[in-house]
Amino acid sequence: MAASKTTTPPPVEPAKCPTCKGSGEISRAVHVGRKRRPVGQQTGICLTCLGSGEATD
Repeated sequence: MAASKTTTPPPVEPAKCPTCKGSGEISRAVHVGRKRRPVGQQTGICLTCLGSGEATD
């Protein structure tokens, strides 16, 4: 009996988060004062994937 070759499938890469594009971080505008004028940007973790960069189903 000949042994049949079994090949393992290549590892499947998880899908990237559509909100942060796989980086795990997202930028938000920072506003200050009563008139809420924008002063810059601040980065934080993506709340969709919680910083992992992988899409969740």
